[in-house]
Amino acid sequence: MQPYLFPYIGYFQLIHAVNRFVVYDDVAYIKQGWINRNRLLINGEPSFFTVPIKHASSFALIRDTLIDDDRQHARWVEKLLKTFDNAYRRAPEFSRVFPIVERVFGLQTTRIADLAVASVKAVSSLLEIRTTFVDSSSTYGNAHLNGEERVLSICEAERATQYINVSGGRELYSRERFEARGIRLSFVHPQSVEYRQFSGPFVPWLSILDVLMFNPLETVRRHLETYELA
Repeated sequence: MQPYLFPYIGYFQLIHAVNRFVVYDDVAYIKQGWINRNRLLINGEPSFFTVPIKHASSFALIRDTLIDDDRQHARWVEKLLKTFDNAYRRAPEFSRVFPIVERVFGLQTTRIADLAVASVKAVSSLLEIRTTFVDSSSTYGNAHLNGEERVLSICEAERATQYINVSGGRELYSRERFEARGIRLSFVHPQSVEYRQFSGPFVPWLSILDVLMFNPLETVRRHLETYELA
C-alpha cells in the first residue's frame, strides 16, 4: 500500500492481518489522495487536515515528493497542532494520543513519504502491531514492472503464500493469475466501527486519530479484528 497520513482504521486492519507490510513508496504520487492529508472531527463535521506539498505531481514518485518548506515548517506544524488541540482537547484519550501527533508532525524531514510512514509506524507501535514494514524502493529492484505483475514479483521475492489487499483492490487483481503463481489472493473488508464522539451523531471513517482519541487502547486493538477476509 502507498504510505498514507494517519490513515483510517481499515488501513491498520490490513497491517494487522499480514506478516510483512510493503510500503509502496516508489509509485506515482496521488494528488488529492490520502498521502498528505486525512480527516478529523471539527464541531461534529468531517474536516481535512493537510501537510502542504511542493509542486504536487502525479509524474513524481511518492518518495520524491517534497513537503512545502517555503511555507515555513514551524508555521504549518503549529497550525496543525493547534487544530488538533482545539478539536480533541476534551476527548477522553487526548493526553495519550496528542504527543504522538506532536512527534510525527515535528519530524525533521523534507519528504511526505517519511512523514506518512512515521504516522503509520507510530500508531502501529501504540497498538502493539508486530507486523514488519518493508519499503518497496529499497528492497525489490523491480520498479520496471507495473501493476499486477509488480505485485506478483514482490510476493515471489517474499516467498509469500498469500497476498492481502484492501477491498478496492478487487478491480486491480485477478485471483486466477495469483493462483497460477501459487499465491492466494484475499481482501480485507472493514466493518463499520461506531463509538461515541462527544455528543453529536457518529461520523465514520475518519483518521485513526479520531478512533484513538475516543477509545481506550484495548478497545481499538479489538477493532483491529473487526473485518472480513475473503
